[in-house]
Amino acid sequence: MTFVVTDNCVKCKYTDCVEVCPVDCFHEGPNFLVIDPVECIDCTLCEPECPASAIYPDDDVPEEQAHFIELNAELAKEWPVIAEQKDPPPDAEEWDGKPDKLDLLEREWPEDA
Repeated sequence: MTFVVTDNCVKCKYTDCVEVCPVDCFHEGPNFLVIDPVECIDCTLCEPECPASAIYPDDDVPEEQAHFIELNAELAKEWPVIAEQKDPPPDAEEWDGKPDKLDLLEREWPEDA
């Protein structure tokens, strides 16, 4: 089993979870985090730390969000590791709980980042 970051993280991108991860398995994209399923040791520490309740064990991911299992694995290979907590985006609270945010996921960092 591994843990998976799902839809509600898009544009919220709280990083409380990365602070507790003992193996640095989180990877950061422009407006979303993912968990590397190869590195995740299933310690369960990240799930309760997510203020947006966007992290699930892979066998508990809601059916309508099952595609996030593959998406986490794919993007973990492309994005850099994040191991320290950062401030969330200024509008994170506005996005928390909004459904169907997959189309808003940014895969590439802006050139000036």
